[in-house]
Amino acid sequence: MQILFLGAPGAGKGTQCARLAKHLNLVHLSSGDLLRQAVKAGTPTGVAAKSYMDKGQLVPDEVLIAMFRDKLTQPECDRGFILDGFPRTVVQAEALDQLLEELNKNLTIVVNVQVDQKLLLERITGRRTCTNKDCGATYHVKFVPPKKENVCDQCGQNLTQRSDDNEEVVAQRLAVYDKQTAPLINYYDKSLVLRTIDGDGEVEEIFADILKTIKVLA
Repeated sequence: MQILFLGAPGAGKGTQCARLAKHLNLVHLSSGDLLRQAVKAGTPTGVAAKSYMDKGQLVPDEVLIAMFRDKLTQPECDRGFILDGFPRTVVQAEALDQLLEELNKNLTIVVNVQVDQKLLLERITGRRTCTNKDCGATYHVKFVPPKKENVCDQCGQNLTQRSDDNEEVVAQRLAVYDKQTAPLINYYDKSLVLRTIDGDGEVEEIFADILKTIKVLA
């Protein structure tokens, strides 16, 4: 199966992708993870990506596409994969279509995890992370609070909010998503592979809905 996940920041698609990849024994291809791996490994694509990342610039489409081309042609992807964070624009989606055609593959399903924007803001701005890098435990002031305010349950170190998790930055990130990535919903809806999942609920409930939806198309 070839699966693509869509969803705004805070929708929980990363969590669901990881669970689904483990459940189906598929490769989970996260654009952020792949970029970090490519940079660390010093691959040609990684070197190219790093030159932009070091300047605080977005990695160009051609570099991202080359990175996914490298990965999708690996034997580990022969039995299927889950895409997370790519494509982000219609232009990238068209390039992915071309790449998949070259590989004689096609997307089995596109899962759109939909969450109300007010809840997205609440989810993201409430996130807290342990300042101890060796621990890295994550919490949420409302949904998964620590036993003691701003103190990690695991190691006792202080918790912090990521600089890009404040309300102003999150609102900007959601605006970018609406402008650049949300159009992919219509793009994939035309190809009849799009299925929308309600992302407002318990993780287990949402995962069960995803499994039911995929089973119909499998």
